[in-house]
Amino acid sequence: MKMYQVDAFTEVPFAGNPAAVCVLDEKKDDTWMQNVACEMNLSETAFLVQEKSGFRLRWFTPNAEVDLCGHATLASAHILWKKSYWSSEQPIVFYTQSGVLTTTRVDGWINMNFPATPEKETQPPISLLRALSVSPVYVGQSKFDYIVEVENEDIVRDIQPDFAILSEVPTRGVIVTARSKKYDFVSRFFAPAVGVNEDPVTGSAHCCLAPYWKSKLGKDRLTAYQISKRGGFLKMQCVGQDERIIISGKAIMVLEGRLLY
Repeated sequence: MKMYQVDAFTEVPFAGNPAAVCVLDEKKDDTWMQNVACEMNLSETAFLVQEKSGFRLRWFTPNAEVDLCGHATLASAHILWKKSYWSSEQPIVFYTQSGVLTTTRVDGWINMNFPATPEKETQPPISLLRALSVSPVYVGQSKFDYIVEVENEDIVRDIQPDFAILSEVPTRGVIVTARSKKYDFVSRFFAPAVGVNEDPVTGSAHCCLAPYWKSKLGKDRLTAYQISKRGGFLKMQCVGQDERIIISGKAIMVLEGRLLY
């Protein structure tokens, strides 16, 4: 079984968000996939099985399966085109736990058509505010995560969460975001509850961030930077009635190998 490692949402190696991509000849059981993801020890490992009109795609952190992952989808599309598993002239259709996702290539960018996951204002749990030690401008909750807006990007950059407390917050993860001078907004993403203290660049979080900042800024097209240690750049477009988000990024393969067991 061929195995690849791809840095997503970057065009230079050792930046962006690394994901493992495993291309399977046949379906494997959940325990095996979880063990492989734990062995890879990256924020996400993607498992692909070709079907007649596309690929079945599942994503696993070292601790759990997740329903939606942007950077590992980007990594998967990059590998399928680069290694000629799929025609470089054709879109790729992925069948996932979050429905059908389609990727296309346009001018060197990979565009991913994802479902929007809009937030609603909520009263944050005390543990969330204790873990972050910030004074929020706004707190909302999507189907996956809490979103916390703070006053400026310096607060986002400098935040040092208490991950032990944050892991007790009953949600997949926590997005911290602020308006930016260079981009439309910046963010960081923390998900200790699923085994990832900080994710370097989180495509699925931008399914919430894009409609949130569109509403605040009055823009359908947005740019963003996730200011983790590795960092990554994304472009977004809200389409339809904000039911879908086109997330665009670049990727680079950094490792190729063969899984023996």
